[in-house]
Amino acid sequence: MRRREPCRLRLRLFSAAARLFTTARRQHLRFARHWPWTDMITDALARLEALPNPG
Repeated sequence: MRRREPCRLRLRLFSAAARLFTTARRQHLRFARHWPWTDMITDALARLEALPNPG
């Protein structure tokens, strides 16, 4: 099962119902609220942003 997990995550991420828009030269990604994995992806993105900058 562990071997299939990255494929499943990649499928969920790339099939996400989201809209990319640009405002004031910044790009934003807005996920649909009705999509089942929205919470999981937004939590993962928040954790990535919270990591310290290695450089």
